[in-house]
Amino acid sequence: MTAINPNTPKKDSSPILSVRDLKVHFAIPGKGLFAPDRQLKAVDGVNFDLYPGETLGVVGESGCGKSTLGRAILQLIAPTEGKVAWLGKDIVGAPHREMQPLRRDLQIIFQDPLASLNPRMTIGEIIAEPLVTHKPELGKEEIKARVKRMMARVGLLPQMINRYPHEFSGGQCQRIGIARAMILEPKLIVCDEPVSALDVSIQAQIVNLLQELQREFDLSLIFISHDLSIVRHICHRIMVLYLGNVMELADRDSIYAAPKHPYTKALISAVPIPDPEIERNKERIVLTGDLPSPLSPPSGCVFRTRCPFAKDQCARETPKLEHVSSNQEVACHFHESI
Repeated sequence: MTAINPNTPKKDSSPILSVRDLKVHFAIPGKGLFAPDRQLKAVDGVNFDLYPGETLGVVGESGCGKSTLGRAILQLIAPTEGKVAWLGKDIVGAPHREMQPLRRDLQIIFQDPLASLNPRMTIGEIIAEPLVTHKPELGKEEIKARVKRMMARVGLLPQMINRYPHEFSGGQCQRIGIARAMILEPKLIVCDEPVSALDVSIQAQIVNLLQELQREFDLSLIFISHDLSIVRHICHRIMVLYLGNVMELADRDSIYAAPKHPYTKALISAVPIPDPEIERNKERIVLTGDLPSPLSPPSGCVFRTRCPFAKDQCARETPKLEHVSSNQEVACHFHESI
């Protein structure tokens, strides 16, 4: 894999996206005829900014709210509370007629490449669909020409334009999904675990393609993944989620060199090292217990039931995300002493 985008985004520019106290709760029917609904807290008060040309990695265990967060940002799932400001304008609760033109700039790449493609449509029709929807003034020949150019750009042969999704491999299907997301030249793409279903060699090709497209089109990316080795290659900053809460948010070098939160340390210790000698002798942090249910998260710090450093204060008070340096924020009462 190539290194991350060398054109590191400038923090003195205005953020392209600002998320404040974003919550996504789902009502789950109670057990029993008259039992009240219970609240499943998938995302519970997330805050961050995203800058032009930046890649923000979102990592955590399965079920921590990563995908729900990405969909809530794009308003594919209605947030329960909070603010999502796109180019300074809050889009939470925006009606369809207001969101429709914004969709040109806000796109998503899904985790399962084949399942995200309509099996009844040719790949030419799939890639052209955003153009037909958002730029109806374009003629058929112009649309076809743009589709062929984008297919070539993502590594697909233009003469494959009339084939169907089942005729392609997983990596090729993901390239089709990327072409569909890129055809409108958006400003932001949410990449929802775009390489987790692919072979390792294909993962590297897709990651490199995303980096090339980011440099070429000045894209901002939200890269959702559970693979910290891939996140380390592609992301400028990394946000660690646990039960819908932000545990740590820092730039790539800081979070790998000096993680502050116990959960971040455990995740990084689980990343395999290619050197057998180092891998055999490295310190491993093994978390005990299972991930608590988001229907009844622990009081105070949601990580306390699995944290080896938990104290009474962790059960009483919810730690706030606070700056420990200019490039690092952590939500832990005792980050200075562990």
